[in-house]
Amino acid sequence: MDTFEDVKKALYALANEEKREILQRFFKTGEGEYGAGDIFLGIPVPESRKVAKSYQHIPLTDVEALLHSKEHECRLCALEILIFRYKKKNTEERDAVFNIYMKNLHYVNNWDLVDLSAPKIVGPHLENRDRTMLYEMAESDILWERRVAVITTLAFVRKNDLKDAFALCEKLMDDKEDLMRKAVGWVLREAGKKDEALLKEFLTKNIGNLSRTSLRYAIERFTPEDRSYFMQLK
Repeated sequence: MDTFEDVKKALYALANEEKREILQRFFKTGEGEYGAGDIFLGIPVPESRKVAKSYQHIPLTDVEALLHSKEHECRLCALEILIFRYKKKNTEERDAVFNIYMKNLHYVNNWDLVDLSAPKIVGPHLENRDRTMLYEMAESDILWERRVAVITTLAFVRKNDLKDAFALCEKLMDDKEDLMRKAVGWVLREAGKKDEALLKEFLTKNIGNLSRTSLRYAIERFTPEDRSYFMQLK
């Protein structure tokens, strides 16, 4: 039976030094940056996804071990496997995947990992459940947990369920981290695709506390006249 070590061997066979250096810079892995210390192999996401698909059958204990890897692409591959497994129509398996994910949030520690997984695991799992945990995560001192909280709501937005998206954006709109400001703006923009009037109401109410970064993201799809109006309000 294949193990997480087999997955790592498959990933290392795809390592590319030139791409590794590019990714190290792109994901801000220098001292004091948000991705400080992260290690990349230089593998494009589609290639990592192919590996994940080939090894999606490995035991969940091995997926968890893979998620503990120091290499970024190994953690990404583990998350891809969890997503594949969550898509299976098996309640027990879905519960196990969700529990592994939440227990190991410490390893979901870069924006691409959050954005890949939160709307595909946490979002579907909480679709018909209590969502208090998202508001608790929004209070976390850990950047990535706060990002999981708000990015998860994209899964609800896609089904025209906008309440938590707007509520969490309001809760997090004064976050000092640029990655959170971008996340808030992104979620607002997506919510606005479903209900532009509601987004305009939110912006009018909160314009004083919303960062310019979030605002620019949120109004991307507005008419030039509406974009100008809200930027002038700010």
